Amino acid sequence: MSERHLSPAIGYLLAVIAGGLTTLSAAPFSLWWLAPVAIGLMYLGIQALSPLQAALKGWCYGLGLFGSGATWVYISIHDYGYTSMPVAGMLTALFVAALALFPAVTLWLYRRLTGPRLAALSFAGAWVLGEVLRTYLFTGFPWLLSGTSMVDSPLAPWAPVGGVYLLSLITALTGTLGVEALRRRLAPAAIIVVLWLVPLALPGQWTRQSEDPTRVALLQGNLSQLTKWSAEGQRDAWNTYSTMTSGVADDTDLIVWPEAALPMFEDQAMPLLERLQAGIAPDTALLTGILQRDAGGYFNSVIGLGNASGAYRKAHLVPFGEYLPLESLLRGVVAFFDLPAPTMTPAKGPQSPIQADGLSIGSAICYEIIFADLVASRARDAEILLTVSNDTWFGDSLGPLQHLQMARLRALENGRYVMRATSNGVTAIIDDQGHITARAPQFTATALSGEVYAMQGTTPFTRTGSWPAWLAATLLVLPGLSLSSRRRKA
Repeated sequence: MSERHLSPAIGYLLAVIAGGLTTLSAAPFSLWWLAPVAIGLMYLGIQALSPLQAALKGWCYGLGLFGSGATWVYISIHDYGYTSMPVAGMLTALFVAALALFPAVTLWLYRRLTGPRLAALSFAGAWVLGEVLRTYLFTGFPWLLSGTSMVDSPLAPWAPVGGVYLLSLITALTGTLGVEALRRRLAPAAIIVVLWLVPLALPGQWTRQSEDPTRVALLQGNLSQLTKWSAEGQRDAWNTYSTMTSGVADDTDLIVWPEAALPMFEDQAMPLLERLQAGIAPDTALLTGILQRDAGGYFNSVIGLGNASGAYRKAHLVPFGEYLPLESLLRGVVAFFDLPAPTMTPAKGPQSPIQADGLSIGSAICYEIIFADLVASRARDAEILLTVSNDTWFGDSLGPLQHLQMARLRALENGRYVMRATSNGVTAIIDDQGHITARAPQFTATALSGEVYAMQGTTPFTRTGSWPAWLAATLLVLPGLSLSSRRRKA
């Protein structure tokens, strides 16, 4: 079908379908080959649209993507935010509609600023720059990026070279050049072949594995989120995690509890933790997620005990979950905005890795693991990565499985093992290639035992971060820039 014969209405419908296909490309479906197909559908017919029509097409894509792949937020709002179904549904719809503005703005700018020259290349570059915009604007939401699903594809070896945005760029180029190849153009097909064959020549491993493994146990308490912060919930949490710890301590070098495992502040929990530590071997290290408070505020943290030292404080907080934007206006409007816990404070400046059983551990708490460059900055001085999370908020939805896939990509990007300890799943051990070596079942109280290895050296992505991929995307857009008077008026 030529661009001239593709009506805008059909384009909008295809955009909604493309959004759904992007969700299917990601976990748990992992139909990664649908990601370039989705972008190809978005590219198809784009040159025949005005900037406003292109924006509407981008918004339809966003509705399809986030409406199918991110509506797990409803569970947080309704089940745990004490909000009625109609209000929770309305807030979820607003959330989806707002996120859909990102691809809308991307395509509006694309049609406003570019012409048909090298359109397949400039569209791919613009697509990635749109994902970068979504990563950082208004605190950022880099969920369901096009490159994330490629952790399971033949393109995966590109990840330690340029990270998720390079994967997105190659995915986008595959989609746009694929459309051109279907128009019987040889050069686009050749470029696709090269992009997909290069990984065969890339190193299989950029970092070096230590000889001796560290025996770890990641504890998953599976405690009720609704009663967690009550006196009963505090007792249940302590009894659960202390009992599980005693059961694995004799055969384990490092024990990890999940995010905010004990629903109390560190100063309240320390007498209990010290008593527990006194009862296990002195060479056993314990890491736990916990809340800290001092004159600087309240912090979502990980601390080391026993044969572990140091602490990490969360730097990138979750809006509406750990702090309330526009608090004076929103608090009291609906129950969801009345946060039961104190407003968290983001950590400022660099933080040293936690030391545990001779390992240097870079940490990312919950939401932070989805930010590729933040994790890369933690990996530069660390031999292993840790992420603790409380995915109880998302229930039996796609959210925890998508979250796990992003943790896998962070492992591959940085050539580091990732220990992922969660409250009710998905707790897992991920190797330096992004493969899951051990995994606990969801919604079960269990201790996941396994081995991790310290990794020496760094990948190209760990050293540089995402800027080379951003630069490449920008360079692809520049030749297509065309500030014509027609587009200024559109």
